[in-house]
Amino acid sequence: MLRVLAVDDEKPALGELLYLLRSDPRVRSADGANDATEALRRISRALGAGPDGEGGIDVVFLDIHMAGLTGLDMARLLSEFTRPPLIVFVTAHEGFAVQAFDLKAVDYVLKPVRRERLAEAVRRVCDPAIAARGARRSPAAAGSGPAGGARGASAVTAAHRTGAAGPLVTGFTAPGAAPEQIPVELGGVTRLIPIDEITYVEAQGDYARLHTPGGSHLVRIPLSTLEDRWASRGFVRIHRSHLVALGRIDELRLDGGSTTVRVGAAELAVSRRHARQLRDLLMRHAQR
Repeated sequence: MLRVLAVDDEKPALGELLYLLRSDPRVRSADGANDATEALRRISRALGAGPDGEGGIDVVFLDIHMAGLTGLDMARLLSEFTRPPLIVFVTAHEGFAVQAFDLKAVDYVLKPVRRERLAEAVRRVCDPAIAARGARRSPAAAGSGPAGGARGASAVTAAHRTGAAGPLVTGFTAPGAAPEQIPVELGGVTRLIPIDEITYVEAQGDYARLHTPGGSHLVRIPLSTLEDRWASRGFVRIHRSHLVALGRIDELRLDGGSTTVRVGAAELAVSRRHARQLRDLLMRHAQR
């Protein structure tokens, strides 16, 4: 069960978030902090006590706009820790999703927070693959001390210098655009990405990341919507987190009870419920 720290400088919003978290049976404990400084102090103490120590923290539900250190600043500092907790951003602002996922956030929940949406975020945190990611040591933190302390304000400055924000897709199709393309806004310029160039799509909260040989783009549209709209273009669901272009699959691998596919350099898991259908589709595709 999860040990949660919620961080928000607005007391009513923090109280509502804690209420919802404490009502979820997968949450063992949920404590609150009113600013990033207090939160970092608690996390440092928890890490110093060890993963099973008193006051341990598995995940931080983090607001973005706060006085002093913002949620993004705090996430950058946490990336310097040896064993940082997982992060779920909870915010009223849509425009920071790219930065949030670049900081390896598990989810990005928009306010006002709905009970069922928060439950989905908790489910993502409980996913074994996500939990394992939180347990691994971050290579960037290899020089940190045993308690995983951050390197202070300089870490925030460095993160601002090096944090790269990718392009954000603001809509599905632009007026007059060919249906074979999707508009991507980058630096105030809109360019059209051919859908045929997209190799696979990765769910990221209420967003989806489109992967192409030349890079990736974040689209503000659920994976389930893309699954419906792009089925006729040969995109198939292989996992709750991935949609793949059938013609871009280079290899299907069966290893014991698990199935994976290789798409370019990426190796993606195939869930059991989708494995048989995928094998049938690949066989039919190969016979064309």
